[in-house]
Amino acid sequence: MNEPKPDVAPDAFLALDLRVGRVVEVEQFPEARPPAWKLTVDFGPVLGALRTSARVTNYARDELLDRLVVGAVNLGPKRIAGFTSQFLVLGSLDSDGTVRLLAPDAAAAPGAPVA
Repeated sequence: MNEPKPDVAPDAFLALDLRVGRVVEVEQFPEARPPAWKLTVDFGPVLGALRTSARVTNYARDELLDRLVVGAVNLGPKRIAGFTSQFLVLGSLDSDGTVRLLAPDAAAAPGAPVA
């Protein structure tokens, strides 16, 4: 297990804009190292659809489509193998680096803030 990180002020956590989104498109991303998917996620009427590169190839395309996820949407864009990733999809990390996506309750609406 990883050691806990140092304490941060509540303002540091509250500065993150965490939102519920629904995966609406999953594309292969063969240029990515390590392997990844390109995900398009609908974050509701205010933010719309945003794209990200995610190392979640332990999930099949069909397992990702229409799935609710949690994203950090205000970290700024990042270029990954020529692709612009617009947000960070959140998950837990297994000891081998496998990402297990966080799963909001099925009643959560795309765009809803995570508290």
